[in-house]
Amino acid sequence: MRETWEKIFEYASMPVHGTLSRKLRKDVTLQVNESSVFEKAVIFLGDKFVRITAEEGNKVTNSYYDWSAINSMKTSSPKE
Repeated sequence: MRETWEKIFEYASMPVHGTLSRKLRKDVTLQVNESSVFEKAVIFLGDKFVRITAEEGNKVTNSYYDWSAINSMKTSSPKE
């Protein structure tokens, strides 16, 4: 399933210039494993894990997911 999850991450985000990270596209939200809904997050796709960094007020939260532990994903965007 990892290849499928990677494609979903790639669809929902775009590369951050000069890094290996990706940021969510404008107006796209992401939810992994029925957890928090991420908006304006930065995603790092590592070999063994995924890190999602999100700013919430004056806090920065990093969420880490083992590739093999990802069971579901949801993306949401405005209807065209």
